[in-house]
Amino acid sequence: MISLGTIVIVLVAAVLHATWNAIVKNASDQALSIGLVSLGHFVPAIPIVFYLPMPNAESLPYIAASTVIHWGYYYFLVSAYKQGDLSIVYPIARGTAPVIIASCATIWPGELLPVMAWAGTISISFGVFILLKGKKKFSKALIPALSTAVMVAAYSVVDGIGVRVSKAPLSYIAWLFIAEIFVALFILAPRFSLLRNDGKMPILLGFLGGVLSSLSYALALYAKTVAPFALVAALRETSVIIAAAIGVIWFKEKPVYTRLTAAFIVAFGIILIAQS
Repeated sequence: MISLGTIVIVLVAAVLHATWNAIVKNASDQALSIGLVSLGHFVPAIPIVFYLPMPNAESLPYIAASTVIHWGYYYFLVSAYKQGDLSIVYPIARGTAPVIIASCATIWPGELLPVMAWAGTISISFGVFILLKGKKKFSKALIPALSTAVMVAAYSVVDGIGVRVSKAPLSYIAWLFIAEIFVALFILAPRFSLLRNDGKMPILLGFLGGVLSSLSYALALYAKTVAPFALVAALRETSVIIAAAIGVIWFKEKPVYTRLTAAFIVAFGIILIAQS
């Protein structure tokens, strides 16, 4: 069973994750915003690493690999948001990642995909089809959104292994956030003049997005220590519905009912895969 308190924690994590994506989508310079998000990961992690043991040396290559993958994740996410709406890009990027992971687990080790996972895959595919049907102007967002999903699947697998070999999950996550300084510097250094002239509010919003992203990850990680992993993973993916709601309410993306319906179908598919 999962307690009401844990449910609330996971739902808050889902809201935070959808919110930081909305901040990036709404930014006038989305690449700059992503750089600030990375900085928002790095700064809160600085004091934390001094109070935690070092992760095992075996996990360091995984931290490095995850950092590089996150580079690609941010690149494709920005590209997708430049081409498409939040209520389309987010469900595709988040929804197809579990499908990729489940499919690779079947192909590579030769495992059989459970019936529930197949049902979830079909549900997600149907939801994505609804999102894209007859919307040629959003077709440009499909490739970067799917590429974002590939990056999500990749860093999920890498971090899943890295956390295990680290023998110190919190330390692994903290150092992963510390490593994001390289991403932040790579993005922000060439844009220093823009950063200086952009005003305080965009800078604060971008940095806040990173803090919210860090907090979302921390809450979800904590929930997994006190509740079944599959239930937490399924609940967290309500962020797909939340992001779609933000898109149609805050950004006035249309058609409203079509996008919300598709988001519910995608979220339902993710839940099925998580429970399989």
